[in-house]
Amino acid sequence: MKTRAWDRLGNGGLTFTELGFGTAPLGNLFRAISDSDAQATLDCAWAGGVRMYDTAPLYGLGLSEARLSPFLRGKPRDSYVLATKVGRLLKPCPADQRDGIGKWFEVPNRHEQFDYSYDGVLRSFEISLERLGVDRVDILHVHDLCIFTHGSKAASDARIEEFFALGGYRAMLELRDQGVVRAIGAGVNEWQVCQTLAERGDMDLFLLAGRYTLLEQEALTSFLPLCEARGIGIVVGGPYNSGILATGAVPGAIYNYDPAPPEVMARVAAIEAVCTRHDVRLIEAAYAFPLLHPAVVSMIPGGQSVAQTESNLAVSQAVVPVALWADLKAAGLLRQDAPVAG
Repeated sequence: MKTRAWDRLGNGGLTFTELGFGTAPLGNLFRAISDSDAQATLDCAWAGGVRMYDTAPLYGLGLSEARLSPFLRGKPRDSYVLATKVGRLLKPCPADQRDGIGKWFEVPNRHEQFDYSYDGVLRSFEISLERLGVDRVDILHVHDLCIFTHGSKAASDARIEEFFALGGYRAMLELRDQGVVRAIGAGVNEWQVCQTLAERGDMDLFLLAGRYTLLEQEALTSFLPLCEARGIGIVVGGPYNSGILATGAVPGAIYNYDPAPPEVMARVAAIEAVCTRHDVRLIEAAYAFPLLHPAVVSMIPGGQSVAQTESNLAVSQAVVPVALWADLKAAGLLRQDAPVAG
C-alpha cells in the first residue's frame, strides 16, 4: 500500500495510506449489517494494508465508533491514523424520535444536538475516546459546518461564527497543543467552507467530501492553491460523487445522494467513453485523479462489506496512463489546471 507523509507542523507529522477507510457505512448506513460482518470488513482493509480510519459520532449515532473499538484493540497505537469529529452531542430519546430514520438502521435511539462551543467540543471528544477505546486520536475535525447540513449559507455562516465565538475552535487548539490530537481541521461537503475556516484559523487537514473529483474541480480556483501554500493536507471523501463515478451513467445512477440529473449523466458518459478508449475503468480513473493533486494525502471511499473493500483495494492498484488525462482535458472534461501525472 502506497503512503504519503504529511508534516505541516514540523513535529514528525502523520503517514497516510493513500487508500483510507471511511466508516460511515459501518454505522448501518442505508442497511443494517452484523457486528461480525463489520469486523470482517475492517479486517479485510487491514490485511490489504489500509492504515487510515475516519469516523464520527454521527455515523450510526455512535455505532461506527463503537464498532472500531474491538477492531483497534491490541493494535499498536502508532500503526494507524485515526480521525473523528466534533460538533454534535447525541442525546438519548424514544425510538420514534431518533434522528436518521430511513438513513441509519438498527442504531441507538439518539437525537443529535449541534454544539460547537468550547464545552460541547470537549465533551464530544471525551465521549468519542470512550466509544473508540483509545486515549488519543490523530485528527480531530469539526463536523458539518456547511450549507448541505444546515440548509442555507446564512445558517452555515452562523454555525461557523459559533465555532469561533463560543470557543469550539479554542478547544481544538488546546487539544492539539496538549498532544491529545496531532492535527485539527474540518469534515464538510463544501470547499468554500473549508477555505473560510483556513482563512480564519490555523487548520491542518480537511476531509472534503465530493468536491474534488473527476466530475468537480472548482476547488482548484482558490482553495487548493491555499492548501498548497500553507501545507494543509486534504483527505478526499466521496471520490465517486455518491456512486455515479463507480457505476457509470446507468439508469438510477446516484449523484450527491440523489438521482443524477441529465447533464451529469451526459458528462459521466463522455468521461467513461474516453476511459474506455484507454482500457481504463471509470472507477479506476475516479480513484486515481484526486491523488494527483499534491495536497491530497488520502482517499476514503466507503465500504460496507468484504467484497466492497476488496474492490476498493483492487482499484487502488490500477495503473492509469498519463494520456488519459490529456485526452480528458482536450475534450473539455477536465480542468486545464488540474494536476496530472507527468
